[in-house]
Amino acid sequence: MTAIALTIAGSDSGGGAGIQADLKTFSALGVYGASVLTAVTAQNTHGVTAIEDLSPGIVAAQIDAVLSDLAVGAIKIGMVSRSETIRAIAERLRAHGRRAVVDPVMVATSGDRLLREEAIEALRDELLPLADVATPNLHEAALLTGLPVAEDEAGMERQGRALLGFGARAVLVKGGHGSGPDSVDLLLQRDGTQRLPAPRIATRSDHGTGCTLAAAVTAGLAGGLALPDAALAAKAYLTDALRAADSLRVGTGRGPVHHFHAWWPATRTGDDA
Repeated sequence: MTAIALTIAGSDSGGGAGIQADLKTFSALGVYGASVLTAVTAQNTHGVTAIEDLSPGIVAAQIDAVLSDLAVGAIKIGMVSRSETIRAIAERLRAHGRRAVVDPVMVATSGDRLLREEAIEALRDELLPLADVATPNLHEAALLTGLPVAEDEAGMERQGRALLGFGARAVLVKGGHGSGPDSVDLLLQRDGTQRLPAPRIATRSDHGTGCTLAAAVTAGLAGGLALPDAALAAKAYLTDALRAADSLRVGTGRGPVHHFHAWWPATRTGDDA
């Protein structure tokens, strides 16, 4: 049986985040990727210059088309900027009896806001109760809980526990925006907390990190891994993708992580490309 994962998210015209990052991650991890587009962004390594949302109706129709035919093993939800679209997605997932990896994409790496203020409540009320795991970074966890940005692991755990209270079965609080020699993520479930540390990689090529980690978790779940194992494997994949990111030459701003680090040569020249 072919492992299949579905991403429901916006596109990144620069190719480093969103639907493009998700599909690259699925492919790199040996999982067939299907997609439901929620929005089109005009975006590059310097930032987002325009966003065009798709209608809730076409988003719902895409979900129905995929789930009525493909044996999808796991679903990831990324950028959804409008409350109407969030409600449409939640309604279709409930209709199909499905849950998802919910990556509450609110702000791009460049700092551009991707989620409307009025949509935060809808995301919290409609999507978190459908989350097998939610994957907020420190700033997203703060916005969802109304608490200050966590400055240590105790604060991360408090916010993760608060998000469990909104209905998510598990929460992976990402510590990539923190400080210190290690980037520590916390996987919180109702019966305990798992600490996921990795060396912090010094690079400006970090565009799409959040999308990539959540997509890697989704790929692991689609392939049959239990959540703790999927989270651990996703953390290792992202760390390697960040470590290899500077070997890419993409754009003049914050470049993308290297999704295909295991497949492409470390460097390419005009003679051997």
